[in-house]
Amino acid sequence: MLHYRLGHPSFVYLAKLFPKLFINKNPASYHCEICQFAKHTRTVYPQIPYKPSSIFSLVHSDVWGPSRIKNISGTRWFVTFIDDHTRVTWVFLMKEKSEVGHIFQTFNLMVQNQFNSKIQVLKSDNAKEYFTSSLSTYLQNHGIIHISSCVDTPQQNGVAERKYRHLLEVARCLMFSSNVPNYFWGEAILTATYLINRMPSRVLTFQSPRQLLLKKFPHTRAASSDLPLKVFGCMAFVHVYPQNRSKFAPRANKCIFLGYSPTQKGYKCYSPTNKRFYTTMDVSFFEHVFFYPKSHVQGESMNEHQVWESLLEAVPFSHSESPNPSQPTPTELSTPMPSSVQPAQPTNVPSPVTIQSPMPIQPIAPQLANENLQVYIRRRKRQELEHGSQPTCGQYIDSISGLPEENIGEDRTGEVLIPSIDDSTLPIALRKGVRRCTDHPIGNYVTYEGLSPSYRAFATSLDDTQVPNTIQEAFKISEWKKAVQDEIDALEKNGTWTITDLPVGKRPVGCKWIFTIKYKADGSVERFKARLVARGFTQSYGIDYQETFAPVAKMNTIRILLSLAVNQDWCLQQLDIKNAFLNGNLEEEVYMEIPPGFEGSMAKNQVCKLQKSLYGLKQSPRAWFDRFTKAVLKLGYKQGQADHTLFVKKSHAGKMAILIVYVDDIILSGNDMEELQNLKKYLSEEFEVKDLGNLKYFLGMEVARSRKGIVVSQRKYILDLLKETGMLGCKPIDTPMDSQKKLGIEKESTPVDRGRYQRLVGRLIYLSHTRPDIGFAVSAVSQFMHSPTKEHMEAVYRILRYLKMTPGKGLFFRKTENRDTEVYSDADWAGNIIDRRSTSGYCSFVWGNLVTWRSKKQSVVARSSAEAEYRALAQGICEGIWIKRVLNELGQTSSSPILMMCDNQAAISIAKNPVHHDRTKHVEIDRHFITEKVTSETVKLNYVPTKHQTADILTKALPRPNFEDLTCKLGLYDIYSPA
Repeated sequence: MLHYRLGHPSFVYLAKLFPKLFINKNPASYHCEICQFAKHTRTVYPQIPYKPSSIFSLVHSDVWGPSRIKNISGTRWFVTFIDDHTRVTWVFLMKEKSEVGHIFQTFNLMVQNQFNSKIQVLKSDNAKEYFTSSLSTYLQNHGIIHISSCVDTPQQNGVAERKYRHLLEVARCLMFSSNVPNYFWGEAILTATYLINRMPSRVLTFQSPRQLLLKKFPHTRAASSDLPLKVFGCMAFVHVYPQNRSKFAPRANKCIFLGYSPTQKGYKCYSPTNKRFYTTMDVSFFEHVFFYPKSHVQGESMNEHQVWESLLEAVPFSHSESPNPSQPTPTELSTPMPSSVQPAQPTNVPSPVTIQSPMPIQPIAPQLANENLQVYIRRRKRQELEHGSQPTCGQYIDSISGLPEENIGEDRTGEVLIPSIDDSTLPIALRKGVRRCTDHPIGNYVTYEGLSPSYRAFATSLDDTQVPNTIQEAFKISEWKKAVQDEIDALEKNGTWTITDLPVGKRPVGCKWIFTIKYKADGSVERFKARLVARGFTQSYGIDYQETFAPVAKMNTIRILLSLAVNQDWCLQQLDIKNAFLNGNLEEEVYMEIPPGFEGSMAKNQVCKLQKSLYGLKQSPRAWFDRFTKAVLKLGYKQGQADHTLFVKKSHAGKMAILIVYVDDIILSGNDMEELQNLKKYLSEEFEVKDLGNLKYFLGMEVARSRKGIVVSQRKYILDLLKETGMLGCKPIDTPMDSQKKLGIEKESTPVDRGRYQRLVGRLIYLSHTRPDIGFAVSAVSQFMHSPTKEHMEAVYRILRYLKMTPGKGLFFRKTENRDTEVYSDADWAGNIIDRRSTSGYCSFVWGNLVTWRSKKQSVVARSSAEAEYRALAQGICEGIWIKRVLNELGQTSSSPILMMCDNQAAISIAKNPVHHDRTKHVEIDRHFITEKVTSETVKLNYVPTKHQTADILTKALPRPNFEDLTCKLGLYDIYSPA
């Protein structure tokens, strides 16, 4: 009871206060459950002293990561293996944590082969990457005991944890002393490992781990490099061999020294100019000169205070012939290496370059300092932009100052001198420094440096001008107001309507204004375009419209045409028909409301009685296409049957002219330039035509052409989508879909706005015209349009985060020697966890370039993987036959069969086996169809291993390494990718 009254003190204290109560009783024998709940502490883990054992009997391991900044090689993690006896450390960089199992198996084979030893015990923490089924099976099969620490108890894996601390400390020292960017952290870790293995260790009685290893295995000395040590991050000049240079070209490349090669006897050097690594012994080092100066900004590791200090930095240091005695030289600041590892200094290294401090500057008035600061920041911003760098949002403060530039101090080099400034006199925004508006600015993922000057002007001009959303906004800007008036004048001149009173019983159709900008081939604005569009969704069938169908160009046909144009050097030009729908004659009686913005000039009950078709009416596309088709056929062109919007005219000399139309946008191609000029002239006489020059921007797709090929992307479309959804500053991700998660698992997920979900998915479906890498993800999320939940919306947001990573990526059409049509077909059997239907996927290549692809859930449940693959094979063959028809109409007749690539041996056997049996009765029609095509040699079936199956990316969500590999095989390329 006293224990309770006194607030549960220790029984040892009670024994001091009331010794009579504890006569012949040990205070430690008393226990209190309340004290356990209120005072429980962790057990003390004593450090176990080092005990020499046999080599590789115990190996410690741990995984570090992920790093917020990728290493230059794309890695974000690294794993260590430490031998308990010698404390030699092996470090392996990783792109994914899942690589641990494979790396350990390789490491174990190296131990067995090089050291004739066997690992007996592997000790790690409780991370799940050490408990994968493949690694656990491997450890059991090889008799390796796996000891892991308890949950949240890193003390039990102390050797690996302390080694991490040592590695990171040395790596930070290397990076801080040499000012290298943070994306070289991987090389710093590898170099730190190299040095630590060669440094004396107190645990090993001041022997180095490598010394101890070589005592046991002296034969391994030849397999390891013993190069003279050099200063990490110093300037290095790598020799350029004669076959790689001309007589008057430089004989060396200026590089940065980044460590020692583990597989070659040479130094690792990197050239930021050439963006490549060199491993060589033919290198000269300037160890006293770092490649990156002290003022170098170390990427995202730099905090706000450092950014502000860099803006207030005084005159850059100038080179001098003699050192300033008031400041130490870099040699004096460096720490000498121990004599045991001190390398021999080369005789050809020049004398150290010293640094001279800038001249002192007299302080000036605070207001003048503030104005000088503003002018300086503007000048720094202008210099940064001239050198091509992309400042992040909020990186610069740009304000207007009336101070003339002659008040700005300059030194002999022309650099701006910033006087000393009293922080207390600055505005609070300047004293606090500059903040980033996001940790992931879009400028990190899009750059225009790799584009030609003309195409750069075109790409950037797409974002310059804002388009109004309402007629009221348009009337406030003179250019848009003129565009609206021009549209009204054109409609009245064409006799599109007559003004009349609305008859009794008739209902008028609404209308609205749509605004867009037309660009010239050089990127300049060709004209501001305003279009009056009828709200055709208010029409009623049988009353104000009848037939409505009109074909539009298939995107697949356009991509086939691009592949042919690249390989045969055809031209690609674009035309635009002004007010195309006004050329169609209207047969029905249709009334339309007065256009918005002009209601005040009309009577209350007056409407427009339409005489000719107008944009937005349900019958307008059909009326316009009929009129256009008759005009083109009259000129001698033949209409395609595989795609009715394709028109071809062949001449006797083997030349041809090609026209493909998508509503009012026309693409011209071919090698008969004379016929194309005649076609332009003829169309300009029949309709009002605008010649937009070379194909650059078509249906929201940007087309960039060079000697290497054509890249089609939807960069602006993606950036606009990210901006509208508020995802422009989101954290990017590597894959569009989580490979470990299946949609539809969460039964009680919260419903979301269906309209917003449908709009987002609709935008993504259109985006997939140039992005096959999101084909499967978009197909998956589009299956939940009727009742989307939070789970499905998160999947859509993940696709947007992936698009943030590579907004400029697009299809690359290149010139090849291949003249085959190849189709890859694949299926994911019972992949849908809701109804267990399979997913078919195929992708087609024409002359080496991707032209068509599809990811679609099958309409029935397949009872075997062979059946699912067989259905996908039939769909792929249908696509290949259609492509053959299009190629024949384009004059590219070939007798070679369609090459079908399938990774299922059973499906191929069924296709080649004419015998009917139980395995084929469920796909009887497909079996007859495929057998007929194989027998007639229209199709040739080939087996391809699963790892080379390109269509695999269209059937399931893949891990990042597999996904990136297949993305490259699809021919996706990013011309906007930052270096």
